[in-house]
Amino acid sequence: MKTIFSGIQPSGSVTLGNYIGAIKQFVELQDDYNCYFCIVDQHAITVPQDRLQLRQNIRNLAALYIAAGIDPEKSTIFIQSEVPAHSQAAWMMQCISYIGELERMTQFKDKAAGREAVSASLLTYPPLMAADILLYGTDIVPVGEDQKQHLELTRDLAQRFNKKYNDIFTIPEVRIPRVGARIMSLQDPTRKMSKSDPNPKGLIALLDEPKVLTKKIKSAVTDSEGIVKFDPANKPGISNLLSIYSILTGISIGDLEKKYEGRGYGDFKGEMAEAVVAALQPLQERFYALVDSQELDDILDAGAAKANAVANKMVRKMENAMGLGRKQRKA
Repeated sequence: MKTIFSGIQPSGSVTLGNYIGAIKQFVELQDDYNCYFCIVDQHAITVPQDRLQLRQNIRNLAALYIAAGIDPEKSTIFIQSEVPAHSQAAWMMQCISYIGELERMTQFKDKAAGREAVSASLLTYPPLMAADILLYGTDIVPVGEDQKQHLELTRDLAQRFNKKYNDIFTIPEVRIPRVGARIMSLQDPTRKMSKSDPNPKGLIALLDEPKVLTKKIKSAVTDSEGIVKFDPANKPGISNLLSIYSILTGISIGDLEKKYEGRGYGDFKGEMAEAVVAALQPLQERFYALVDSQELDDILDAGAAKANAVANKMVRKMENAMGLGRKQRKA
């Protein structure tokens, strides 16, 4: 079986965009691949975090992984900081990275814009991401469109290391879903839905209560035409809602257009809200049963043990290839 690695930062609420663009993919892939799904808490601290909130976010995200359908019997679920090999490998990847290529990363430029000072870790975020992926002999990385540039750099670094030292890394392929990779803000449908959105009405959190969720959908920005039609260029708001509705219910966008032909946005939004509430209810029930349980700790302990065993072997290969330590060690 080919290997898949992916991870999400435990920073803020997990949004419907995170679910559709990442977690839902994870669930669909786990039957056919050897999967590692990580809570990347070391990435989260590239920007300031409240330590108590971060710890709760880590636990919440792990519980959401499982509540969304990731099966710990099929996939390895673990927390990045509980596998020290990630930090060790990240330093070695930094040593073969060039400042110029890191400064060209779009996300670095976006996050650094307008700030007097930024953490060095914000610049070296991509080598850590590369280490995350390469430690597990990853074949495929399912990501959103916004991470494609980082994955291209990961491939470059893997090829650079293989050529300069030893051919030990698998060159990963990027997998971007054709539909739902980019769920947009409900209030500004030209921008991606983000947990960092200053307007809470712009995002749907997976743990939003039904009343909150319904209110957000009913207040979503659309247009003045009142025609339920998928046209992202000219009707980004209603097109975004159609994408969400379709993905969560399995009803094609074409069938939804027919269903609401001649009906207004009020009917559409009301029925969409009911469908989204129904789709998220089982996930929320499983989450609350799991989040404070010993079961979750047992799952994460087992995941960390498995991830450490695999990642430590790759770190030893990297160290041997670069000549670190007093003598070559067995991988």
